[in-house]
Amino acid sequence: MGLKRTFLLNFKAYPNSYGEKAVSLAKQIDMLAEKYQYIEIILAVPATMIERISRSVTKVKVYAQHVDPVKDGAYTGHITAEMIKESGANGSMINHSEKRIRMDEIAEAIKYLHSISLESVVCVDRHELVAPAAFLSPTYVLVEPPELIGTGISVSRAKPEVIVKSVEEINKVGGKLLVGAGISSKEDSKRSVELGASGVGLASAVMKDPNPVAKAEEIITGLM
Repeated sequence: MGLKRTFLLNFKAYPNSYGEKAVSLAKQIDMLAEKYQYIEIILAVPATMIERISRSVTKVKVYAQHVDPVKDGAYTGHITAEMIKESGANGSMINHSEKRIRMDEIAEAIKYLHSISLESVVCVDRHELVAPAAFLSPTYVLVEPPELIGTGISVSRAKPEVIVKSVEEINKVGGKLLVGAGISSKEDSKRSVELGASGVGLASAVMKDPNPVAKAEEIITGLM
C-alpha cells in the first residue's frame, strides 16, 4: 500500500483508561493491529497501565502519555525514560496540550528517550511549531489545534489549512507528521492523509464511544 500510516490512540484518564477495562480495550485493538498489519497502531496509556498493557498485547506499540526530562536520581514524582522502558513502553508522547513542557525540556526528553532506543511523539498546537519540533528529531510530530480537541469537529474539516501548512513545515526539516484534534470518523482520517499527513492522533472519539473498538476500526480504515 506504500507508506505505512499511523494511528495513535491516547487513552487519557477516562474511566476505561485504567484497570481491566483498559486491558480489555488494548487487547481488542491489538486484534485490529493483526487485521490491519499495514497500519502502525500506538496506544498512549497512563503510566500505571504501561506494564499491564504491554504484557497483554503483541502487535501494537505502547507509549507513555508523558515523560519528564530527567534521568534517574532524586526526582520524586517524576516519570523517567528508564522507568517507562522497564515497564515495557516503546516510547512516549511529549508536550501534549494537557501536559505542556518547555522547548528545552522537550529536547532533553527526546534525547533521553532516544538514548535508550525509545520513540517519541512531540505534540504542538500550531503549524509554526512543527519545523522547530521536527528539528529536534522526534519519531513523530503531532499537530493539534487545542480549541478542537474533544469537540468532534476535526482539524481536517474545520482547519485543513493547518494540515497543509504543517506538511510544508515538516518537509523543510524531515520527519513524520501526525494530525489530531476532533478526528472522529473515517472521512476525517482519510482526508488527513490525503492532505499529506502520515497518520492521525485521537482520544475522545474512541474512548468515549459506546463501542470504542468499532469506532477505532472505522477511523483506521480511513488510513488505508
